[in-house]
Amino acid sequence: MIATMANLQQLKQQFITLFGGSEDTIRVFHAPGRVNLIGEHTDYNGGYVFPAALTFGTTLLLRPRTDNKLAFASTNFELHGEVSLGSIRYDKKDDWMNYPKGIVHELQQRGVEFSSGFDLLYHGEIPNGAGLSSSASIEVVTAFALLSAAGQPIDTVEIAKLAQRSENEFNGVKCGIMDQFAVANGQKDHAILLMCDTLEYDLIPFQSGAYKLVIGNTNKRRGLADSKYNERRGQCEQAVADLQQAHPSLTLLGQLSLEQFEASEHLIQDETVRRRARHVVEEIDRVLRSIEVLKANDLAAFGSLMNGSHDSLRDLYEVTGAELDAMVEAARSVEGVLGSRMTGAGFGGCTVSLVHEDAIERFKEQVGRKYNEATGLTADFYVCSIGNGVEELV
Repeated sequence: MIATMANLQQLKQQFITLFGGSEDTIRVFHAPGRVNLIGEHTDYNGGYVFPAALTFGTTLLLRPRTDNKLAFASTNFELHGEVSLGSIRYDKKDDWMNYPKGIVHELQQRGVEFSSGFDLLYHGEIPNGAGLSSSASIEVVTAFALLSAAGQPIDTVEIAKLAQRSENEFNGVKCGIMDQFAVANGQKDHAILLMCDTLEYDLIPFQSGAYKLVIGNTNKRRGLADSKYNERRGQCEQAVADLQQAHPSLTLLGQLSLEQFEASEHLIQDETVRRRARHVVEEIDRVLRSIEVLKANDLAAFGSLMNGSHDSLRDLYEVTGAELDAMVEAARSVEGVLGSRMTGAGFGGCTVSLVHEDAIERFKEQVGRKYNEATGLTADFYVCSIGNGVEELV
């Protein structure tokens, strides 16, 4: 959760222990983690996603220095370090610090000038490697805080683009924009219907009433995710090339309706490639149907669409894996669960389930036990609320 006043005071004391001085000029910022509720592997295909900002994320304490150095510290990592504003470059041994360094580099490339350096203390509440966007949270909170400190105008859509470019170019991670966009533009009790190709978006009320989002961390390292991700992208590009026989101007699968795809899917020569493409087009359709059922307050129908999403990711796109499937199967067996699916790239990471508040303790016990019996791994669970995007805390 966003740090309480007591926690903030504790963080300020840690800041002073590290950097000295008083707390008078310390400013505090927060950026959330995010979960994608439905719409997986649609982003790089020019389709819709449906993420939401969470209430827990990254808190950043910042204070100007009298020199031109940036001093980075974290409550989560032992590694601390200093770098001059005039010599920002990627260095593998700087590990997590490369994320904020990349933001500084991007801001400098855009002509933002800083009159001094800063002391920066990060406190992260997002489990590392869980697929809930800890890197995007660090990037977005850094950009927002530094622009605020420099007296620059704040545009959260531009911050999302800047943060994605930093991760792509400075850190060499070829992510899409969904994570940074959700972290920067989330709103309490709303999810974001985002068209990744154009960045058109709409905030959709997510009134879940007595139902809570429960994220289950498989604690399975996502070793296959990168290579399989690239393979899936290649298969989607092959599908587009085959479908261009019927749709010469087609550049992304997301440009086809389900009806158009069904009329021309026979043009895709390879059966595996056809299944990958079918997942993408049907998943985009599921996202759009999700908006309709949520507007009608039909949470049961939304849960069914979540289930359909996971089943498609398992059977057609083949990115789930034994651990995610075991957790989802266990979740669906618990009374009071409307839907459960993997969220993120797959091959490990997390599930998201819609669970009645009266069933949450039973859910944790039963799913945890069944998952452990099936995999030998111990799961972690987080009961989540949907919160705001990046902001300065008073």
